[in-house]
Amino acid sequence: MTSSPDFLTLGDRAVKPRRHGLTHVLDKGLSVQALESLVETAGAHIDILKLGWGTAYVSPGVKAKVALCEDAGIRLCPGGTLFEIAVLQGKLREYVRWLDQLEIHHIEISNGATAITPEEKARHISELSGSFFVISEVGSKEPGQAVVPSEWVAGIRSDLEAGASFVIAEGRESGTVGLYGPNGQIRNDLVEAIVSTVSSEKVIFEAPRKDQQAWFVLRLGLNANLGNIGPDEVVALETLRLGLRADTLDLLPPAEPGLPGLWTSGAPAAPVRPPAT
Repeated sequence: MTSSPDFLTLGDRAVKPRRHGLTHVLDKGLSVQALESLVETAGAHIDILKLGWGTAYVSPGVKAKVALCEDAGIRLCPGGTLFEIAVLQGKLREYVRWLDQLEIHHIEISNGATAITPEEKARHISELSGSFFVISEVGSKEPGQAVVPSEWVAGIRSDLEAGASFVIAEGRESGTVGLYGPNGQIRNDLVEAIVSTVSSEKVIFEAPRKDQQAWFVLRLGLNANLGNIGPDEVVALETLRLGLRADTLDLLPPAEPGLPGLWTSGAPAAPVRPPAT
């Protein structure tokens, strides 16, 4: 296998196992074979694989996916909606037992789709963080829900204090709710309220669209935590992080003074083509 090239000077990208600069990928029902291909192509760039919504409940091969991710150093976690439904139906104990049977060690705890109160959510985080790596989520999934930055900040801080390792800031698969307006525009006041109060290394910002990803990378740096990334966007996101895409060229380290240009003194001369006959 050919090793990766190393002749360019790029930014200081965190390496796995990462505690920041996370890429959180949304699996909407990949087959085991498709996940194998994704891991082969982009596994080095993936930190968390989220089995979206309730897909883990209706998809075969979940345990095989767990093993694949374990071998690749990827955290696998079912979506928070499945947790919320289990709580709603009084089946949380059965849900936890099922995760244990699948050897899933990560759990997402949210309250964006049901009427779980912040206090109940914090209690669940506290109780389950003793057995699971807890990732929580803050923000409603409803497009018309009012977005109050102070409430988001309070929710993030409460979840972290209760025992969550990371908190996801809601943006949904569409990138048009929570962190974003109906056209996908970023709510700057909300993001600034979060990063000015909470360590951005503890927050995973859902950013499914390329323009949203580029904005966060430019605002927070190449090691921003980004979530809800499509499987086919993982490598493209990595190029955004490293300044290997026009949107984020400003992230490249400054060129060393005195380096010759391609065809200037000190570089190989351009090949001379024979005249056309």
